[in-house]
Amino acid sequence: MDFGVVLQTNPPASRTVHLAKLAEQYGFSTAWTFDSHLLWQEPYVIYSKILSETHRIKVGPFVTNPATRDWTVTASIFATLNEMYGNRTICGIGRGDSAVRVTNGKPVTMAELRESIHVIRELANSRSVEYKGSQLQFPWSQGSELDIWVAAYGPMALKLTGEVGDGFILQLADVDIAKWMIKTVRDAAEAAGRDPMSIKFCVAAPMYIGDDWSHMRDQSRWFGGMVGNHVADIVAKYGMHGTVPDALTDYIRGRESYDYNEHGRAGNTHTSFVPDEIVERFCVLGSADQHIAKLKELAELGVDQFAGYLQHDNKEETLRVYGETVIPALSAHITAKA
Repeated sequence: MDFGVVLQTNPPASRTVHLAKLAEQYGFSTAWTFDSHLLWQEPYVIYSKILSETHRIKVGPFVTNPATRDWTVTASIFATLNEMYGNRTICGIGRGDSAVRVTNGKPVTMAELRESIHVIRELANSRSVEYKGSQLQFPWSQGSELDIWVAAYGPMALKLTGEVGDGFILQLADVDIAKWMIKTVRDAAEAAGRDPMSIKFCVAAPMYIGDDWSHMRDQSRWFGGMVGNHVADIVAKYGMHGTVPDALTDYIRGRESYDYNEHGRAGNTHTSFVPDEIVERFCVLGSADQHIAKLKELAELGVDQFAGYLQHDNKEETLRVYGETVIPALSAHITAKA
């Protein structure tokens, strides 16, 4: 298992760059960022600065979408960054949430998501692709490499991930739900004739090192609200007791409204419906030993990366403890199992 950190591009941009550099120093492999150009600063500009001031860490959106950005422009950005800094980018993509909803838009269809993944991947890997009736290729791009990891919750999105994704992003750290979703993606990959073990699996959730559980829960409750937005779409389509585990859908009964101006923020006033139990199940909280224990469970399921959100008031200390204690412990555990 390797480790990523998920940052918001709040001003000043230098703060985001600082945290990404610190993450690299502590052994994290990837610096992901939110991608909502109205709510936060433009991430792709900041990626260039991060890459210029680091040596090995990869950068990418967590997650972008096909609705608010032209697919060829997205691919061009990745190919350009790869030419400048050497294949250190990765792309997380989904149907669209905060970036589209703040402008009263809607998530794209599964067909559009599938096509966008193909177009972006081919162009950003220096290959030719057919797009809108034209055969396109960047004449200046050679040797660019980009993997595309798909964020998904619902049955159709999980199926698509298994069929076309290089990786799967699950934005919650509940072990039981992760087990079900990983199996669903692998089954879809196998049914499509792919090697199910070739797909990388990333579990993402707030990580908070501390011992004040009430405070940690309050700092992380926003995450249950964010997940609830996606779950609400699933419930609207499949009902409360469809194919998705009840543990994921039951808690949103109390959800009434959501303000995207507070999206992803500690203290979000629109997430009071999220119970303490869900916060603890979805997040990774507590002492270093408690983090290690939960991450070992996820590693046993086949999770390749844990990406920790840092939208709380204990950023540097959490990175430090991960770098000095948690990451070495997981590395030793996986080595011993090999």
